[in-house]
Amino acid sequence: MNIPNKLTVVRVLLAPVFLALLIWPFANHYLAALLVFIIASITDWLDGRIARRRNIVTDFGKFLDPIADKLLTFSAFLGFIVNDLVWGAVWVVFIVLLREFLVASIRLLAAADGNVIAADHLGKVKTVGQMTAIILTLLFEYVISAAALDLQIVTALRYSESVLVWISAVLTLLSGANYLYQNRRYIKSGK
Repeated sequence: MNIPNKLTVVRVLLAPVFLALLIWPFANHYLAALLVFIIASITDWLDGRIARRRNIVTDFGKFLDPIADKLLTFSAFLGFIVNDLVWGAVWVVFIVLLREFLVASIRLLAAADGNVIAADHLGKVKTVGQMTAIILTLLFEYVISAAALDLQIVTALRYSESVLVWISAVLTLLSGANYLYQNRRYIKSGK
């Protein structure tokens, strides 16, 4: 197994560790979860960079990399639901699941034709948007839990968390719509 694929596997293994840190209420758990999430996000950036630079892009990597991203982001959104952090987080999870099921279905249709579809540019923008929203939400929650803040500041931070997560949900919808449009030939073929 090459280095990029090993980094992707590490990201898969970090997802449940991250979720446990996020939902287990101990002192500074948001900070611990944030650090693990950042490390996992760096592996995402690094595996793609190494794979492209060394020209070792593999079908396994194209397949597992998006799954690793989804595990990590779903872990965060599920943790947000458990901890009641973001307004409408259940709907955000629904939107993300809807997009991922549609994308996975198209990938299966493409695989039946012998094709592997890698993430496109808008999909990468969506992932960056989700990761940014998650990182900032975790950072804000750490600040809220670690400092004695004025209620107005806490309210503003919590409102910002919801706005950021919902922006990522809109990016998710746009990415999914673009993915469907770009790969409509697999839907039209009826295979």
